[in-house]
Amino acid sequence: MEKIELEQKIVEMLKTVYDPEIPVNIYDLGLIYRIEVKEDYAVEIDMTLTAPNCPAADFMMEDVRMKVESIDGVKSLALNLVFEPEWSHDLMTEEAKLELGLL
Repeated sequence: MEKIELEQKIVEMLKTVYDPEIPVNIYDLGLIYRIEVKEDYAVEIDMTLTAPNCPAADFMMEDVRMKVESIDGVKSLALNLVFEPEWSHDLMTEEAKLELGLL
């Protein structure tokens, strides 16, 4: 499997992870800042939260970890929680903004 194909599978899987309080997946919410597939198929993901004190943080991170690690071809996952840059509505896709009534 090529790295780009694996990255596409990771994005598809991330679109199945939801913040329990928001009816939009974390990818379209703009919570995923970086996905990097290394030469050895180790994966690094930087993600953030809509708020630093998000009560669903542990649940969402564990969901991301379980789902990404279940993808054939992923050797390992380094999941980093980052808060820079700070998340804002501007990071959301147009679809997510429509779903949440922001357009």
